[in-house]
Order: sequence, then structure tokens, then C-alpha cells
Amino acid sequence: MELRQRALDALLLADPATKAAAARALASASAGAQADPQAEPLPGRPLPGRAPRPRMVAAAQLPRRSPYTRSGRAALLHAVAHIELNAIDLALDAVWRFAGMPAAYYADWLRVAGEEALHFALLAEHLGTLGHAYGDFDAHDGLWTMCEKTAGDIVARMALVPRTLEARGLDATPPMQARLAQAGDARAVEILGLILRDEVGHVAIGNRWYRWLCERDGLDPVAHYAVLAARHGAPRPRGPFNLEARRAAGFSPAELAALQAAP
Repeated sequence: MELRQRALDALLLADPATKAAAARALASASAGAQADPQAEPLPGRPLPGRAPRPRMVAAAQLPRRSPYTRSGRAALLHAVAHIELNAIDLALDAVWRFAGMPAAYYADWLRVAGEEALHFALLAEHLGTLGHAYGDFDAHDGLWTMCEKTAGDIVARMALVPRTLEARGLDATPPMQARLAQAGDARAVEILGLILRDEVGHVAIGNRWYRWLCERDGLDPVAHYAVLAARHGAPRPRGPFNLEARRAAGFSPAELAALQAAP
């Protein structure tokens, strides 16, 4: 079975643990594989595959999650696990949806899918030690909504998913680690440290391919980002920003200046 069809098949899996395992297997088995021609969604099966739980609600309906109680810590880590599961979907979708990219593009996003799957598995395991499982708490669909908005434009996808939505994790993770450390959850702090390390690389991949596409199409990356963010209603990043991690992920001085200057 061809590489991009296999990515689509994994994306369509509904069970989270099965999807994570499939993503890791695909990432491991795909070294040197070539992408096949444009695949199409399978009839009657909406993207992505989803389990009946968690229940999807508006982000504003989700309660604040304090890490200082066992249930609050479980809810907080469940929210992170949901982000990581969505990130598997986003990476797999980037592989199957966009044809005609260099082989390195597909290798990059399959690596991302495999690493996001590991993150999800680690968080799901830790949730078990807190007496919970993925699906026990409500979640929201913001990440996949932006995936749908950018389905017809790979430049917008690279601009607004890895380098906007996923980059927010670079800013949010260290303060979350500090709260979890205060709550005495050393394992959660360790898992989030691994996630932060890998997410720097994932955002860097988004930056790499966004700039590659802008160069291909004769676009100014900073100016065109503002156009895409307005066109697709991207959320405006709020500080404080983890400038060290963002620099490591490849944001230019001009991009960081624009980020900090935004009202």
C-alpha cells in the first residue's frame, strides 16, 4: 500500500490507541518511501476517525483545570493528551492531503506523527495512574477546525497550524511544568519536558516548509502570514512568549518582532 494512502488509513482510525500505534508504525516503516499520487478520502467516512468520547464542546465551556487536585491534574493532562492526539491527525493529514511535495516533506511529517503518537501514549499511561483514561473529560475541536479551514491551501496549513496553533505549546508548556512541579507530579513534568523538546522540532518543520513554499511562490513570509491569519481567522497569539524556544524553532527576528508588536 502506498505511503499517502497508509497515512489516510491511519487518519481514519477511530480508536485513539490504535491510531497512535499505527502512526508510530508508519513513521518507523516509511524511511525512504516515496509518496504516491493524490489520494482521496474514503466515501462515507469523515475525517478524522474519532471515538465516541471525549465529548466535543466549545472551548469556552471547558472548566479551568487546577493541577493541585488529583482530578484537576487529570483533567489538565487529558487536555494535553487531546492536543497530542489532534497533532497526530494534523501530521497524517499533511502527508495524505498535499501531493507533489519533495520526499523530505513527507518524511518530516511522518516523523512528527510518530513522535506525537509517543506523546499521546505517555500521557494516556500517566492518566491511568491518576485513575482516568482518555475520553473521561470533555474536549474542544479547535485544532482540527483550522485543519479544515486550510485544507485547500498548503501554504496556509504550514503557516497557521504548526507555526501558530502548535507553537502556542512552546509558550504554555514551561508554566504548566512549573505548576505540576508544585503539585508534586514529577512524571508529568518529565513527559512535558519531552514534549517541549520534540515540539520545538515540529514547529521548526512547519517553519521550514512555510518558508520553502513562500520562496517557491515568490511570497514574503512575514507579510503573507498576516494575510493568511486574517483570511482564515487564526487566533492571535498572546504573550508571554517563550522566545528562546521560538528562536530554536526557526522564527526569524522579524517574525518575533511582529509577534511581540501585535496588540
